[in-house]
Amino acid sequence: MKRITTVTLFMLSLIASAQQQSIDQKVNDLLKKMTIEEKVGQLNQYTGDNQATGPITINPNKQAEIKQGLVGSMLNIIGTKYTRQYQELAMQSRLKIPLLFGQDVIHGYKTTFPLPLAEAASWDLAAIELGARVAATEAAASGIHWTFAPMVDISRDPRWGRVMEGAGEDTYLGSKIAYARVKGFQGNKLGDLNSVMACVKHFAAYGAGVGGRDYNSVDMSERMLWETYLPPFKAALDAGAATFMNSFNDINGIPATGNAHLQRDILKGKWNFQGFVVSDWGSIGEMVAHGYSKDLKEAAYSAITAGSDMDMESNAYRYNLAQLVKEGRVSVDLVDDAVRRILRKKFELGLFDDPYKYSDAKREEKALNNLEHRKAAREMAEKSIVLLKNENQTLPISKSVKTIAFIGPMVKEYKANMGFWAVELPEVKYDQWVVSQWDGLQNKVGKNTKLLYAKGCDVTGDNKDGFAEAVETAKQADVVILSIGERHDMSGEAKSRSDIHLPGVQEDLVKAVMATGKPVVVLINAGRPLVFNYTADNVPAILYTWWLGTEAGNAIANVLFGDYNPSGKLPMTFPREVGQVPIYYNHFSTGRPAKDENSTNYVSAYIDLKNSPKFPFGYGLSYTTFDYSGLKLSSTKIKSNETIKVSFQLKNTGKVAGEEVAQLYLKDKFGSVVRPVLELRDFQKVKLNAGETKTIEFTIDKEKLSFYNNKLEWVAEPGDFEVMIGTSSADIKLRSDFELAD
Repeated sequence: MKRITTVTLFMLSLIASAQQQSIDQKVNDLLKKMTIEEKVGQLNQYTGDNQATGPITINPNKQAEIKQGLVGSMLNIIGTKYTRQYQELAMQSRLKIPLLFGQDVIHGYKTTFPLPLAEAASWDLAAIELGARVAATEAAASGIHWTFAPMVDISRDPRWGRVMEGAGEDTYLGSKIAYARVKGFQGNKLGDLNSVMACVKHFAAYGAGVGGRDYNSVDMSERMLWETYLPPFKAALDAGAATFMNSFNDINGIPATGNAHLQRDILKGKWNFQGFVVSDWGSIGEMVAHGYSKDLKEAAYSAITAGSDMDMESNAYRYNLAQLVKEGRVSVDLVDDAVRRILRKKFELGLFDDPYKYSDAKREEKALNNLEHRKAAREMAEKSIVLLKNENQTLPISKSVKTIAFIGPMVKEYKANMGFWAVELPEVKYDQWVVSQWDGLQNKVGKNTKLLYAKGCDVTGDNKDGFAEAVETAKQADVVILSIGERHDMSGEAKSRSDIHLPGVQEDLVKAVMATGKPVVVLINAGRPLVFNYTADNVPAILYTWWLGTEAGNAIANVLFGDYNPSGKLPMTFPREVGQVPIYYNHFSTGRPAKDENSTNYVSAYIDLKNSPKFPFGYGLSYTTFDYSGLKLSSTKIKSNETIKVSFQLKNTGKVAGEEVAQLYLKDKFGSVVRPVLELRDFQKVKLNAGETKTIEFTIDKEKLSFYNNKLEWVAEPGDFEVMIGTSSADIKLRSDFELAD
């Protein structure tokens, strides 16, 4: 059987190799027929006239240019009807090279899943992959070939609005999620009818912008770049990602779009990336504003020589690249390489065999109304919710409760639950497609429970006129649920905030309702970590619900009433105040570390605030409790070619079934460069029935002990290590030491 499997794999490898050789030959044959203008056309991407995420180029000749073969790709063309219409234009060109259709399918297409940061809070890689799989299935059925996702930027600054689009602050968790999302989007192989090309973004270090400001500069060491910010990109590449997108920021003085070190040396050189790189919206032209290129022509020169293959919406290539080739400043070989990479993907997608294969209206109708997709979205939403606090077992709410007051500006929202980066389909009526929080609660409680509502206040502004009604409504209830947070459009691209406290007078509303003495549960809807100190310190029960998508209301209701036991863990550290930002768990110790929270005398500390966060990375409660015991290491001393088995007992000590994310952290006690106080190196999400015990095992190998030294060598240095098993980065339950021998 083993021999048959080996032979089969070998034959499949030969077939795949032959297919690729065949595609490469077709690409080369086509390339020989193309004029320089047609080649440049393949590197040119235009947007449709709606749903723009940047300044639309006013060009009444778009359709004529497509017919002339001067456009290689379009974005923001929604649905089979319109993608077919545009593809028909491309089929009128001389060489009939099909268009690529791209779209920001970030966390769902018609069926919207939770924000990517919320999904990261699930720590459930299979569920995250499934979410991307559903999104790809719906998008591909609607004529889309290519999604501009996943975003894999590591970010330690919640002021940055785009944290909602990524997986948080940790490189290890972010790498695992990047891999899962690429696999989900691309499926078994490109060309399948339920597959779209992934686009890994933003290359690179976009999440480290100064001050948490979008599009801002980044200045960091090469070692920090390689150790913290590049690994998720490499993981996505290892998963087979078809495309990359460069970033808006400059890094160490050179815009990423024109950065040959990133694109030529690392991505296409050291990593041998065979796909293509697309600019972010207008980022080639923006090198003029950076002060890096004097005009659009020089920007085109910098981008193509640095390795940026496709120009999204700046027209820099469209109007300058052919001239640069004719002048001899740009080698036609550079252009051919970029075109070859793009044509190869069009062949792999099967577009030359059938340009309309993804524009099937019947398949679109079926895929966009698949009830299994809604089920997957609801389950993902349940897994994404994080229980931050639950004093006196306020949650779950008893199903026999007589009266519930549901108060707050988010309660009856529909579209808001979709969050930022939701695809807006013109035919979707949100009050019929999205389950509001109010509807979800109504669906859950039945006729024996009375639901009362008061808005209380708006998300922003200082108007408290609704407080009196909210307080009177609360007084009539047995339990109060408050739904507050930031608007769905307060997180996302170009949504950086200098103040990440709960906006407006919402915490004053919480105070007013708390004064009634009623049991209060607060739901916090957001796309980033927020600061909400009064609520955190005084409200007995808090659920961080992010923005959860199409099935938000049903998922929240299931958690509120205990039909789903919350299992989410924070993928980002929550600060006490903005003054702590940037804040992250895997920091260095410093030469004068604070001994405890009250230590401020000539140590690395604030004199007016604790160093510790409000809620740490990896934190999240459950309706049950877990006990960690019996830590065992298979060895306390290993060589670099050996491994250690780490095992312990995890027991559900509560009365209901639940899931726990057991987290393994390592500390390299001494190194040739300073190492973090601890680093996540593995995790398992484990489901246990009440009273059940399982033995959990992790394996520690050389890879988990390695880091980049000051020569940028990936090494595992001999020395002493500490292994820590915890329920969060700040709640370590088990510890032991071991040695890596020379």
